[in-house]
Order: sequence, then structure tokens, then C-alpha cells
Amino acid sequence: MSLKAWRDVVTPHKDVLGGTFKQSEFAADITQVATGTAPEEYQDAEKFFSRTYITEGMRLLLISVAQRLSGNGGDPVIQLQTAFGGGKTHTMLAVYHLASRKTSTDKLHGIPPILDEAGIHELPSARVAVIDGINMAPSQQSVKKEGQKVTTLWGELAWQLLGEEGLTMVKDSHEQGTSPGKQVLVELLQRASPCVVLVDELLAYIRQFELGKSYSAGTYDSNISFIQALTEAMKAVPNAILLASLPESELEVGGTMGQHTLTALEKYFGRVESVWKPVATEEAFEIVRRRLFENAGERAEVEGISRQFSDFYRQHAEKFPTETQSNEYFERLCRSYPIHPEVFDRLYEDWSTLDKFQRTRGVLQYMAIVIHNLWVSGNRDALIMPGSLPLEDSSVRDKSIHYLPQGWQPVIEREVDGPRSAAQALDSEVALFGGVHAARRAARTIFLGSAASSSTQAARGIKQERILLGTVQPGQAIGVFEDVLKRLRDRLHYLYSEQDRFWFDTKPNLRREMESRKQNINERDALIPLLKERTARLMGRQHHFAGIHVFTASSDVPDEYGCGPRLVVLPTGAAYSRTESNQAYRAAEEILRNRGEQPRQKQNRLIFLAADFDVVSRLKDQARTFLAWRSIVADIDSGALNQDLTHLRQAKQSRDSAESSLSQLIRETYKWLMAPVEEFIKGKPTLRWEVVQVSTTTPNLIETIENKLREEEWLIYEWSPIFLRNILGQWYFKDGVTEVSAVKVWQDSCHYLYLPRLVNDGVFRNAMNQGVASEDFFGYASGKEGDTYLGFTFGQGSIGGLDSEALIIEREAAKAYRDKLTAEAARRANELADRNADKSGDPGGANNPADAGQGAAHPVDPGSGGVAVAPGAASRSVAKKQFYGTITLDPVKAKLDFANVVDEIVQQFTLRTGVEVKISVEIEATSPDGFDEALQRTIKENCNVLKFSSSEFEGE
Repeated sequence: MSLKAWRDVVTPHKDVLGGTFKQSEFAADITQVATGTAPEEYQDAEKFFSRTYITEGMRLLLISVAQRLSGNGGDPVIQLQTAFGGGKTHTMLAVYHLASRKTSTDKLHGIPPILDEAGIHELPSARVAVIDGINMAPSQQSVKKEGQKVTTLWGELAWQLLGEEGLTMVKDSHEQGTSPGKQVLVELLQRASPCVVLVDELLAYIRQFELGKSYSAGTYDSNISFIQALTEAMKAVPNAILLASLPESELEVGGTMGQHTLTALEKYFGRVESVWKPVATEEAFEIVRRRLFENAGERAEVEGISRQFSDFYRQHAEKFPTETQSNEYFERLCRSYPIHPEVFDRLYEDWSTLDKFQRTRGVLQYMAIVIHNLWVSGNRDALIMPGSLPLEDSSVRDKSIHYLPQGWQPVIEREVDGPRSAAQALDSEVALFGGVHAARRAARTIFLGSAASSSTQAARGIKQERILLGTVQPGQAIGVFEDVLKRLRDRLHYLYSEQDRFWFDTKPNLRREMESRKQNINERDALIPLLKERTARLMGRQHHFAGIHVFTASSDVPDEYGCGPRLVVLPTGAAYSRTESNQAYRAAEEILRNRGEQPRQKQNRLIFLAADFDVVSRLKDQARTFLAWRSIVADIDSGALNQDLTHLRQAKQSRDSAESSLSQLIRETYKWLMAPVEEFIKGKPTLRWEVVQVSTTTPNLIETIENKLREEEWLIYEWSPIFLRNILGQWYFKDGVTEVSAVKVWQDSCHYLYLPRLVNDGVFRNAMNQGVASEDFFGYASGKEGDTYLGFTFGQGSIGGLDSEALIIEREAAKAYRDKLTAEAARRANELADRNADKSGDPGGANNPADAGQGAAHPVDPGSGGVAVAPGAASRSVAKKQFYGTITLDPVKAKLDFANVVDEIVQQFTLRTGVEVKISVEIEATSPDGFDEALQRTIKENCNVLKFSSSEFEGE
């Protein structure tokens, strides 16, 4: 199901839609209603109840009022004491319209069920007196009809209930400014009953009296006495009821006199009062929705949209507050639609703590402006969320900062929202952010969730999970908003963050200081050394490379054969680009061709890694940011920069974040692997660069580079002898040349870029070993004396060492030489057999079997390096099946000598299939003075660890 925009489901009231509402209209005035001068939505009872949501507290109160007026019980006195803007005046209006009965109760929305619950079939019409403390003053008089003058509370009450008759009943006390007695008030209420007395802003009136001073409206004490008598009189009249509002917030109480008065009033009201239940946050949803919207949308459509939000929160449970996982939150989404519950939570929980912000009234005023602006601007959000608030609009912005201390306007304009804000600039720079207005939505949500907080709070700001709750809609990528939060934290000057909490403040953070320090960082002395050190750290273990040279001058890159190739990491100034003038080629060629002022010989041992030209500027900027934050932390710690703990924590967090981003950006920057090769064009070698991109997401960069080198075959880890034979045929066995130094071939592969680049000489030796084991490739000799090859091997066996005397022999030449040796050996064997036959008189030697195989010459095995063996049956009769060898080693050089024995003797056997080799080590040590106990103990322990089969010390 696709998400419909809120504007396609609900319609605001006409005054909200057209922006014709007045802020004062949301402030209900009980006096205007009583005098008939209120706006129609408050004056007309039917319209009033049609747009009024009857809360649980109001329902219980109206039941009590109905029962009281009908003489069926109910509370005589009800005190309405709530926080600023808690809806008490609106509740009084509901009582006024219900009691005055100017409209039939069956036309009043929500009233018939209340009367049914109260057990009342017909509600009597009652007299209503409205005492508004705001409209009265101790030293002023009110002129009524027929010239009657009213100056006191009790005079005003009597006149409103019974007119001239009532005023006559309290005439004496009215004229003298003294409170009438309880009995007079009881009589007054009995004559007027059923009646309702509504007293609003009573504290605002009485606190104006100075103690000990007399006014035309009486004294402070007489007014307090009147309230006491009135509350007591109400109990004596079964169908009379008093509703009085008392403030709860300090802002409404006023100064010392106000607090003193409130204490006295609470004392007397407390004797008989029934405390009214204020509006709950959940009920406020419906109050606001009913007042601002003509219809709440089709139930099925609202539930469908709310279900998509609820499912989205459950699907990503780890990203959102725990409360979103319950079915109750789904119900909240439905009840508050089209406004997201998070908007109400922030306004009612955070903003209502501000002195001037009235709960229900303030929310109505604020949301009316927001909704009008969103409607006009064509907003298409599925819900009106904290991230939807159009703070770029001057009316919304002014209303937002109206309740806040000075200094918030530049914060919003520069950073949160608007054409010149940093958040909008970020959305414009990054298409991924701009597509969903991620930066602006996140900044608006942080503002709504943190602007009302105080610097004295233990934990300031709003958690990241609530920022996501206020910004992300189903179908959007949560990661985009997580990423934008990091960008905002690193860019904004008035945004603070600690752990997972974010908040705006009017005091700038240390970002400006950081930006200033960034400009003063020297590239040569600070920036490049940092990048060199961090890039080298990122390389990790070297693996098959003989060395990794980061930002190294050509004179400092060794020119050696080494045990592997060398990786040269080019500096940021030599970045690679597919489109720009390629500085990487020039810098790499300089190192490739020269070692300082000398020509480089081993050019084919170098591989290059270059930075991406398009990322280098970001990398340098990030490095400068890290250096700046690091210096700020150091200066705060040392006392050179005077800052509080909050700024120190922010600086450390910013430093750590910048360091982490720097490491990641280095990885993203160094991704171009460059290998030099030479091709012959018109007989002349021409340099060409092969370039490939390596992955920037794998955990180990060096392993990634090596895998890419193996994949592209720029570095040979295993080499088949067929390729070695081809190289030999192409470059060495030409013009009658049939042999070449093995070392020269290996060294040439390190020199010349047109030859294969081998990892090390072990790859070369393995290829030679595989080659000489077959007759298909080439032969080998460990040396040559005259025309004789020493240690000749062809078709079997393995090579000896790779030294300057070792030779690789062209295949046909090796075969011919092998055939020559076989023929000469056969000839010598025949000649020797003939001589033996002449001596014995037996040409065939058949009658002398005892002499068979003794003294006879044997042909040479062409693969044995000149060792003679008997051919045919004779070879089988004298085959040598075992070898024993003993050597005495110099104890000083024993370790080196034993290694030579293994390489030159033992390895010759182990390379042959089916040969079993056993090695025993015999150690004999003699001391003319004898061995001390400590040495004997050490030797015995070490022999046990090394598992000697036998070891012992002997005497003389």
C-alpha cells in the first residue's frame, strides 16, 4: 500500500486553511461568552460542543454538574487547578453552555450520553454567574442597569444571580465592604437555584489587595472571608455548584502576595473541593485534531497509514524507541493522525515546561501556523512530523522562538532551516540527502526536541532514536539519516552531541575554533607527515612485499632483488585521475627509472599505489580537521584554552570521530594500483602503465592488493616451466646459444619490465625443478668445465643451488648431451667387458659368475651427474639401496653447516619419490674439569624437552 500524503486524507478548518485564524481565538474568554461578545465558535453552544473533545476529566465534571443541578448529588465545589494552559477555561465554557440551556441538550455533541450516565432525563435550566478576576479591580466599580453600582465580589455575584433583588439581599455588607455571612449567601443561592457560579482567575483579583488597606471592594481579609463563606454555603444548597480556577504554575501565581493568597484560597477550597482531572496528553491529541481539522479522515485509511508506520518501526526495532514496538503506539498513531505522536510528546513534555507556553492553547496556536504553512507550500509528508516543521517560514520561526530566550533566531537561520542555513546547503551538496531533505528534517527534529531544554539538565538533548522517529518515513533508508547526523555534527557551529544525544544551543560550540585552526595548519610540516604516518599504519603487515614505501623519495627506495617486490605508495600530490593531467604517471616513472641521481636497475621489482585525484581534497580537509581537534583537546587539557567539561567532551568526541573518518577516507583515497610494463614498438621498448582499482571495503588493504596483483597476473606466485621455456626461447636461446646462466635469467626478470614479475626466486626455482623433472622443457647443470656439464640433470631429479655457476640448457642440446653421455658410457663398458673376457678366457664371462659385476665399467646415468651405473640385469644385481654418511661439524658454525648439509645432501633424497630418510644427531662433549651441577641439570631438562632418545653424563 502506498503512503498517502496527509493533505490527501484530511482537510484543515477554513480559518486554518486560509490563515485567517487569530491567535486570540484559541484563548477562550468566559466573560466574552457571558456578555455575548465571544467568537461564534465559543458563543454558540452547538458549534462549541461540535469542536470540543470531551476529555475524561471534563466528562466526570459535567456528570457531577448535571447531578448537582438536578438535586441528585454531585460536588458542591470543584476546584480547577492545573498547569498554565491546562484547559480549565474551556471546561468552564462547557459547564456554562450546559447549565444555561440556551440550546437543547440533544443538539450538543457528546452531552446526551453524559446525561444518561448521570441518570438525568431532563436537565433543568440554571442561572449562571461568571466572576472573572481579570475584569475586576479592588478600586473600580461596575455600573449595572438602572444605575446600580457594584464594587464587591459578593455584590457582583448577587446581581448576576438575582439582579436587583439579589443586590438588595447583600446591600449592607456590599456598601460597607464586609463579607456577608454564610446564612445570607445560603438564602441568596436558594432563591437563585438551580444555579452555577463560575469563578475564573480569582487569584489575579485578590492578590491586588494590600494587607491592612481598605478599598471600595473591601479588604483583603473580607474577600478571603467571603470565599470561605461561599464555599460553606454551597454545601447547604443541594442544587447550587461553584467552579473556581486556581493556578498551578509560578508564572500565574505572581510574587509573594500571590503565593500568600494562593495558600489561603487552597486552605478554604480544600475543605469542600473536588479536584478536577486535567487534560491528559493522549486526550490533547483529539482536542487539537478536532479544533484544527474539519474531518479526521476515513478510519480505514487512517489505520492503513498508521499500520505502515507501526510495521516500519517494528521492522527496524533497534533504531527506534522501545515504545514504538507496542500495539498501543499504533493506537496513538491513529488517534493523533495526521500529526505524529512525537510532535505532541515534545510539545507537551518539553515545551510545556517553558514559562510562557500554555499546554493546550499553546499547541493549538503553534500547530495552526504550522499546518497552514505546510498546506500552502504543498507539503506531501505522510504525517506532520517534527522533521516537517517549516522553520524557514518567518511566522513559524517567530512563533517557535517566542517562548525561548534571546539568541535563537540566528541559530535557526544559519544552521537549522532556510535558504542560507547549513542544513539546506548540505542537502544541496549531497543528492542522497537532498532527495529526502535529510539534513533539514534532522535539524528541525533536533531543534524541537532540544531548544526547550535547559543547560542545567543532567542529560541534555534528544536521543538519536527519537531523531530518527521524528524524521524517517516508511520506505526511506534509515542509514541516510544516520549519515546526515554525523555530517551535521561535524559541520554545525551551534550543534552539540554527546554519545547518542544531540542538542542545539545559542552558545557556539568549538567548531569555529576548529575552523580557524584548520586554516593555520602547515601542509609540509604537519599535514603530509600525518598522512604519511596514518597511511603507513593502514598498510599493516607486509606479507610478500620486501618493503612498503609510503611517500618515499626515489633515493630512499632500495634497488635490490630482495625477497619480494616493493610497494611504493605515492604522495597525495601525485594522485591518479582518468580525466585530469595524470601526476601519478610522472611521479611513478621518476622512482621507476632512478634511485636518486643513479639509474635504477631492478625496475621490475616495483608496484605503485596512487591516491584518487577526486578524493584527495576531502582527505586533506579531513586530516586538517583531525589535527585541529587534536590541538584543541591538548590545549584544553593543558589549560591553554579555557573551556568547560562539556566542551572538552565535545572536543574529544569530535577528535575521535575525525580520526575514524580519516582512516576510512585514506582507505577510500588510495585505491589505484599501478604496474609498469614495456612493449616493443618498432623494436624499441616503450613504457606503458596498467592501472586497476582495488576494493576500499575489504578489511585488509595489503591482502586486497596482493589478491588483485595475483588476479591481474601482475605478480607471479606460481610459474609453469612451459612459460619459463617460452621466455628462454624468446630472449636467450637464439643465434646458436644453447645455455644461459640461471641467475642471469632470474636477475633479468627483476630488471626488465617486459619479463614476468615473479614474487621471489623461490617461484623461479620451483619452475626450474618442475622443468628438469621432465624431458619437455630444458636441462640443468650446476657448472661447466670445458665441454663437460657438472651436476647435469635432464628428465629427472632436481636442480642444485641457484648460484652464478648454475646453467639452464636448451632442451635439444640437453637431450643431445644426455645421449652423448649414454653412448660414451656404453662404449667404455663394452671395452672393459672385452678386456675382462680376454683375461678369463671366457668371452662372455658365463662360466665365472662369481666375478660378475666386479671390476666392470658401467655406463653413466645421464641424469646422475656422471655417476656410473650398470645397465640391464647387471644394474639390478648391483643396485645400491642404502646410503650412510657421517660428517663432523665445527660446533661454532654447526647451525650454518647443518643447514648446508640439509640443502645439499638431505634434500637430494627427499625430492625423490619413495626415498625414506632418517637423520640422527650425535653430540659428544668433554671437559677436563668436569661439568657443574647447574649445567648438567640444564642440559638434561633441555634434552627432555627436545625428546632426545638418550642422553647422559659419564665419569672418567
